[in-house]
Amino acid sequence: MKIKHLTSKTLFLLIAGIVMFLGACKEDITYEKTRLFRPVLNEELRAELNTIIVNMGKIKEATTYTIEVSRDTFATIDYTIEADTNYVIIGEETLAGDELFWNTLYQVRATAHAANAVYDSKVSDLGNVRTERFPSILNIPKEADVIDVAARVSWQVLGAPVTKIRTFAADDLKLQNPLAEFTVDADAQTAGEFIVTGLTPNAPVQIAIFSGANGETLRGWETYVTLPRNVDPSDPNVIDLSESDDPDAVKNAMATLAEGNIILLKKGVMYNLPSDPLDKSITITAAYGFGSQKAILFTTGNWNIADGVTVDHVRFIDVELRGEDIGGDYVFNPNNSTETVINELTFDNCIISTFRGIIRIRSLVFLKNYTINNSIVHHIGGYGIITCDTDGEGSAAVDNIALTNSTFSKINSFMTSRTNAQSITIDACTMSELASPDGIVFRWRGATGTLSNVINGISITNTIWGHAWDEGATGNLAVRGIYAGLEATPFNIVNTYATSDFAFTAGSEIPGFPALTYSKTAKELWVDPYDAMDFNFQDSGFAGKYDSGDPRWRAKL
Repeated sequence: MKIKHLTSKTLFLLIAGIVMFLGACKEDITYEKTRLFRPVLNEELRAELNTIIVNMGKIKEATTYTIEVSRDTFATIDYTIEADTNYVIIGEETLAGDELFWNTLYQVRATAHAANAVYDSKVSDLGNVRTERFPSILNIPKEADVIDVAARVSWQVLGAPVTKIRTFAADDLKLQNPLAEFTVDADAQTAGEFIVTGLTPNAPVQIAIFSGANGETLRGWETYVTLPRNVDPSDPNVIDLSESDDPDAVKNAMATLAEGNIILLKKGVMYNLPSDPLDKSITITAAYGFGSQKAILFTTGNWNIADGVTVDHVRFIDVELRGEDIGGDYVFNPNNSTETVINELTFDNCIISTFRGIIRIRSLVFLKNYTINNSIVHHIGGYGIITCDTDGEGSAAVDNIALTNSTFSKINSFMTSRTNAQSITIDACTMSELASPDGIVFRWRGATGTLSNVINGISITNTIWGHAWDEGATGNLAVRGIYAGLEATPFNIVNTYATSDFAFTAGSEIPGFPALTYSKTAKELWVDPYDAMDFNFQDSGFAGKYDSGDPRWRAKL
């Protein structure tokens, strides 16, 4: 029998035939056409002057794009733009001669369109972007530039003189209907400063400056937010010291203090903190005035609470409290033999510094509610912000502690108690150099299981926490999170960061802390946390820059 050898050509034809035969046996597969992917950004939304740059990834099958612009998260839509390109500049040309507002937060979303509308993409939210501030000689107002019914307006003395100042309603974004007009005199033109009066308390108002004989040339504008109505000095409940420079004026006022009186201080003056025991409710605050220097209450010792009284409230508002000695002074240091109750102790918009402790209570002193809000606390010694310093059932205790919207820095020890508390809330705070190396954050040192807990838990939210206060430059940056107690205390820790150089001393960890870890150091996160205590963010890439830490330091959209 002869065996025929196949040529390459014959072999190729044979294989091709087999493939075609097998292919004919299979059904053709048709993939269903689907809608386009949502548009995504090539780069973050950005503003140039009062235009917005939208740079989206190009979608091959997209024929056009619809871009929508809003100022109220699309409850309403300001503009709808039909574009045939993925790169769009939203401005006068694309808005048919209209313009975006300056210094305004906008939201942008986009839809990609296919040749057949049934395959259009779903709407894609591209994010927020703020247009730039109008090129202006007007200075951005600071907290010290606004009171309840007036504002201090200042500008750089450049170019043509500022001749007119006009106020406008907050929603008059095109500055078309002035509420009031002021003529700027020669002295104010030279100084670059003018006081606008007649404003409504606790309300936003736009203030604009103009040049020209009739104020026809706009030079800039800003929104000012006035303060709530100030304390009325003529109110019989007010002890008015707003014209007094006497260092002992507050001490002397104690002789005539009535229940619930408000003491009104003069900004920029240092008063001595009283030392005679307090036996009535009191509020100490400052009169409004332009300038950043608060009224100061100074002590070389401490204030006390009278034995056996019940004080409904003690409130410090918009003042600075300052000790002389971080090793010996307190704001309050009562040690009473008869049951003494303080229902409320509040520090609001205060600066508190150079104390051994803010409040130390002993024996039969009971503090029900303790609040520090919108304040800066720094250089506090080993008795921290609160110490309950007597052992045993029925001894000195604090029930509820709330620390909100505040900054705490350079504190040797944070909180100590020998008895149960009810709750601790820490929200929207910046913590830097809190607790010395191996120092104490929480120490609940009462009898285990009976007096060593915070019954309703400790909540730490929206907060940023840096490393220990290493005064001796030892290189040890760890803290004792839980030094004693808290065996049955629940912790709620949400949206709270620790810097990479934060650490717990072994065995002292707080359960679940931190919720989030920042990969860089405190020095890399904040502008100057050590010398200037400037906690503005220098790391623009920090994920919590908009929603974590004391709001005064947060990045603004």
